[in-house]
Amino acid sequence: MNNRIKKINFNHSFIFFLLCNIFSIVTFKITYFTISPFICLLLILSIGVSHGSLDNEKGRRLFQIFGINSFFIFYLSYIFISLIVIILWLIIPSISLIIFLIVASYHFGKEDTQFLIIRNSHLNQLLFFLKGSLIILAPLYFHFDETISIFKLLLIDNESFYKLLDLIETNKILLYSIILSTLSNIILFTKNFDFKKFTIFLDYFSILIINYYFSPLVAFTIYFCFLHSVRHSISLIVELNDNDLINGLKIFTKKALPLTILTATFCFLGLYLLNNTYNFDSSILKIIFIGLASLTFPHILLEYLIEKNEK
Repeated sequence: MNNRIKKINFNHSFIFFLLCNIFSIVTFKITYFTISPFICLLLILSIGVSHGSLDNEKGRRLFQIFGINSFFIFYLSYIFISLIVIILWLIIPSISLIIFLIVASYHFGKEDTQFLIIRNSHLNQLLFFLKGSLIILAPLYFHFDETISIFKLLLIDNESFYKLLDLIETNKILLYSIILSTLSNIILFTKNFDFKKFTIFLDYFSILIINYYFSPLVAFTIYFCFLHSVRHSISLIVELNDNDLINGLKIFTKKALPLTILTATFCFLGLYLLNNTYNFDSSILKIIFIGLASLTFPHILLEYLIEKNEK
């Protein structure tokens, strides 16, 4: 099954790379082309969120391992962790953002690459983090001021935080960090070489292309929905039905729909409440990034516990 996953993901990365190039050319030719934050929100709440909508299934497996019969505790725990993240973001937004960016870097690097890696060493964990950090570094490097504007809309008002970012930008630390991320891709590519590992470089160049041509929000949406989320969903579809992927997709859609709709409902409710205080686009950015942070932490914790205990 692992070889099949590698082949499917390689084809997916190749198609994604081609579409990124085509889409970028269109954007280059049409000067005022843009995608509204609301469209980004809709894509994230549908395609993006759905890749974690089987967490209840994974939670059920985990509770069976732990011998816990009351599955209601899983939902309470998941919601509790999400609420804690939101509360901490309101209290200490700068620290919460930094932790979120670090955790997200590792998560993106690992989820997008681990199907290609045989050994789960400490070195590979570091390489995953460095590889995934490109998702954070690229928008800062290509659109520094616009990315800073997003941070400010996420309740980050710590002047020391922005002085540190200015220092990083003026001293070319961003460039050196991207070079370091590039080296991590090369190392992951060369270790136990396999042709399908070209997936790593297809993804690498795709991320650079979309961040060069698009705004940080649009670039992140394209990556999160059509590369990261689709890749994770593919692995779930193969797990559900390895022999018939069409049927696996149908099962996945049926299972993912309830929690996807529930999550979207809460997000739209939050958007309505925030819109009474902030403007519409600002409210959307808060829902996207603070909302994703609140879902990312319990999602990653669940993935870690499943991986550790099922082994």
